[in-house]
Amino acid sequence: MSIDTSQSAVVPDEVLDLMFREARTVNTFSDEDVSDEQVRAVWDLVRWGPTAFNSLPMRMLLVRSTEARERLASHMGGSNAAKTLRAPLSIVLAADLDFHEHLPRLAPHMAALRDQLADAPESRSATSRDNTFLQAGYLVVGLRAAGLHVGPMSGFDAPGVDADLFAGSPWRSIMVLNVGTAPADHEGFSMPATRDRQARLDFEDVARVV
Repeated sequence: MSIDTSQSAVVPDEVLDLMFREARTVNTFSDEDVSDEQVRAVWDLVRWGPTAFNSLPMRMLLVRSTEARERLASHMGGSNAAKTLRAPLSIVLAADLDFHEHLPRLAPHMAALRDQLADAPESRSATSRDNTFLQAGYLVVGLRAAGLHVGPMSGFDAPGVDADLFAGSPWRSIMVLNVGTAPADHEGFSMPATRDRQARLDFEDVARVV
């Protein structure tokens, strides 16, 4: 059963269309640039999304240069390499294993947790990864809200990316987002910018009430 969210939402229905109902994963992009200022503005919004004890472990590597793009593409699987080379901007999302170092600033009421986590690498790894995925969802929706199109990808050699682009760093890659604007005309592109909307599970398929 479909519910009319326009009767209950506190934001305009067209905003919900932009971020969810009409949004698509994009595979091919126009030549229109995505500036650092645009990404900064999105970050300044989505950073307010909740994470465990305000840990904010997600880090972003903005890949722009031809050399860096080719290095990243060499680690992408299948058609993801070509998608990455065509995008005006690729963002490698990573989990910072040393996120705990920022806790005295981000969660001063739990400042002692920094020292506790310093001796718990497995806990840090799990916490950083789980909450980075959470922040990645915020980021995708935030980029859409800014009028940008996104192509999230997990099909890549993460250890290879870490060794190549994050060597000597506590960052560990978990996802790559291609970001830009879908072309108005798909002529001349090897694949469509988007695919037809696929089915989604209903509430009854995903929820139990106890």
